[in-house]
Amino acid sequence: MCGIYLTNIPFEKSKVIEKLNLIEYRGPDNLGYEKINKISLGHLRLSILDLDTRSNQPYRYKNLSIVFNGEIYNFKDIRNELSEIGYQFETESDTEVLIIGYQEWGKQILAKLNGMFAFAIYDIEKHKIFAARDRVGVKPFYYYWKDGEFEICSQLGPLISKNSKVSDEAVSIYLDCGYVPSPFSILKDVYKLSPGNYMEIDIESKSFNIIEYWNLKKVEHKNSISYEEAKRELHELLKDAVKIRMQSDVPIGAFLSGGIDSALVASLASKLSDNPIQTYTIGFEDKNYDESKVAEEYSKIIGSRHTKTKCRPNEILELLPKFFQVFDEPFADSSALPTLLLNSVTKENVTVALSGDGGDESFLGYIHFDLINKFEKIQFVPHLLRRFLARIPWYKIFGGRPETISEILSSKNSDELAYKIFTGFSSVHKNKNNSWLKYYEQYKKLSHSPKQRAADLNIKLWLENDSNVKVDRGSMAYSVEVRSPFLDYRIIEFARSLPINYRYNKGSKKKILKDILKEYIPQDVFNQPKKGFAIPLGKWIREDLRDDVLKELNDKFLRTVSNLDIEKFKEQLNKHLLGKNDYSINIWRLYVLAKWYKKVNINDLAKGN
Repeated sequence: MCGIYLTNIPFEKSKVIEKLNLIEYRGPDNLGYEKINKISLGHLRLSILDLDTRSNQPYRYKNLSIVFNGEIYNFKDIRNELSEIGYQFETESDTEVLIIGYQEWGKQILAKLNGMFAFAIYDIEKHKIFAARDRVGVKPFYYYWKDGEFEICSQLGPLISKNSKVSDEAVSIYLDCGYVPSPFSILKDVYKLSPGNYMEIDIESKSFNIIEYWNLKKVEHKNSISYEEAKRELHELLKDAVKIRMQSDVPIGAFLSGGIDSALVASLASKLSDNPIQTYTIGFEDKNYDESKVAEEYSKIIGSRHTKTKCRPNEILELLPKFFQVFDEPFADSSALPTLLLNSVTKENVTVALSGDGGDESFLGYIHFDLINKFEKIQFVPHLLRRFLARIPWYKIFGGRPETISEILSSKNSDELAYKIFTGFSSVHKNKNNSWLKYYEQYKKLSHSPKQRAADLNIKLWLENDSNVKVDRGSMAYSVEVRSPFLDYRIIEFARSLPINYRYNKGSKKKILKDILKEYIPQDVFNQPKKGFAIPLGKWIREDLRDDVLKELNDKFLRTVSNLDIEKFKEQLNKHLLGKNDYSINIWRLYVLAKWYKKVNINDLAKGN
C-alpha cells in the first residue's frame, strides 16, 4: 500500500515532492524521488514486506525503474519460477519480483499476478512506459494526458492544477452514482485506468495505447458439479486466498462485523494463525445500525483478541475534515465515515487488516438481489400495464418514496432495473443521459440469469468505483493496508461458474458461504438480519448538519452544477427537512460536491464544458 507518481512534465523536484506530500498518508515510511532523463518518478512507501530500505522505491533493475502500489500475494511462487530460470534477488520484496518478472516476460507477467496493484515501469533504453492496474480495481490509478504530456498518480489531488477544469459530463454522472466511475474523473483530461487494463506510453512519439488483459467472461455454469463438491472447492479456495493475504512483516488483524463475509474471513484467519488474531468492529448507539454484539459473539467463538469501538455521532462528524482531505474526488458514500473511524482504531495495533469486502457481489448478498428476484416474477406483466400500475400511489400503502416504486414497476426489464439500482430512483437531472453506461454494457451479454447480470454490473461498476475507493482511501488515511480475500480473481471466477441456486436459493442469500461458515460458527449465531455499515444520515441532515447543509447548498452554488434541476432538488431538500420523505442520498451528494468545489478552488470551476 503506497502512493505512486510519474510524469514527463518538467517539474522541479520540489514540485513533485509537494504533490506527493498531499497524499503522504499513503506511505509515511519513505518518500522516494528519482529523475531519469526527462521522467520524474515519485513514491510514498508503507512498508509491509522486507522493511529494509533496500526495497524503497523508485526501484531500479538494469534498464527498468518502477513505482508500485499494492501487494503481489503469490510473489514467492513467481520468484521461485524466476530463480529456476537463473535470476538472483537482492531483497525479499514483491517489488523486485514484479520488475524482474516484467524484464523476463514483458506484459505476460500480468497473467501470473495474483494481487492488488497499480504500477508504472519506465524502460530507460526504449523510452517507453508500461503501466497496469489489477483485475478488479482494488488499487487506484489516475492519469493526466494532454498533447503528449502525462502524469500518473494514485490519487486525484496531486494532479489538480490552476488550469484544471471540471468535466460537466462527470458531474452529471456523479449525480447519478455518488461517485465518478472509470474511465472518467471529475476533471477534464484526467482519467482512471480501468481495472484489468494496461497502458503503454511511447515517450518519443507522444502516443499511448490502453489494452484489456482481463475481464469477466461469459458464464459457463458448472451444472455437473454437485453442491457438496462446489462447497469443498470454494472452501479450499477461500483458505488459500486468506493464507496468501496473511504474509506480512508487520502486525496483521481482521475487521469483524455482524455479517457472513467478515465472519468467514476472520474464522479462516484464526485457524491459519499460530496465535490469536486481533479483530476490530465498530458499534453504533442506534440499535438499528449496531452489529457489535454479534461481532463479539463471533470473536468469542473463534478466539480472537477483540476491540470494539463505540461510534458516537459527534465522533463521526469530527471526521468530516479528514473525509474531505483523503477523498480528493467527490465521493458520496456516507459509510466512508465509519470506515475512517474503524481504520483509525485498527492502526493503533496493526498495519494490515483482512476484510470481507467483495462477498456480497459474487455470492448475491445485497438486498437488491431480492428486488431483482421479485421483479422476475412480475416481468411477465405487459410493460404498458406496469406503467399504468406505476401511477397508483403505492407509497401511501407501503411507505417509501413515490418515485421509487414507480421506477421499479415501469422498468422495461430486469437489466433496466439493475441500472436504476446503481444510478438512483430519484434523479435530480434536468436531462437524464445514460450514454456513459456504454462502458458497462458488456455485462448484459455474459449470462442468461438476471441475478448474475446484476451481480456482474455490481462488480464492474459499484465494487470498483464505490466499495474499493471507500476501503482504499479510508484505510490509507491512517496508513493501514486492507486485504480482501473475496476479491481474489479466482474466487470471483469460480463463484460466477456456480449455479445461481448454490448462492441464492429461495430467497436465502449467500447460501454456500453460510454452509461453509457453519463449520466455524453455529448457524443460530450468524443467521441474523444484516444491518449494514451505515450512519443515520437522514437524521443528521435534519439536525446536526442542517445549518451547514443549507449554507453550502445555496442558490449560487446550485447554479454552478451542470445538468441539475434546481427546483426539483430544492423541493426534495424541503421535504426531507420537514420529515416528509428521505432524500438524504441526493442531498449528501450535492453537499459533498459543494465542499469539494470550495476545497479545490479551481479557477473558472464551473465552466469545464
